[in-house]
Amino acid sequence: MNELKPAQAGTLESNDIMITIAPGAQGSGVVIDLESIVLAQYGPAIKQTIAAVVAEQNVTDIYIKAVDRGALDCTIQARTLTALARMGVISPKELI
Repeated sequence: MNELKPAQAGTLESNDIMITIAPGAQGSGVVIDLESIVLAQYGPAIKQTIAAVVAEQNVTDIYIKAVDRGALDCTIQARTLTALARMGVISPKELI
């Protein structure tokens, strides 16, 4: 397996989300740090969407920084998958 490296996907434009991920310490689990313009209304839902994508890929011990600007669920899922692929956790071919 390739060495895992920090990666990111997305932008800080309106209706998008920037996902930055890095390998976590062994046993740390999935840590999600979220900043959002709609944190009070949708914070738990955004975290749940990110966590679901990570769980589907069987990823553990990862740090995720998400800066949201009102992204839809489909955008959050796509950005998370892309960041995981860039990190080397999943093959880009699996995204097709």
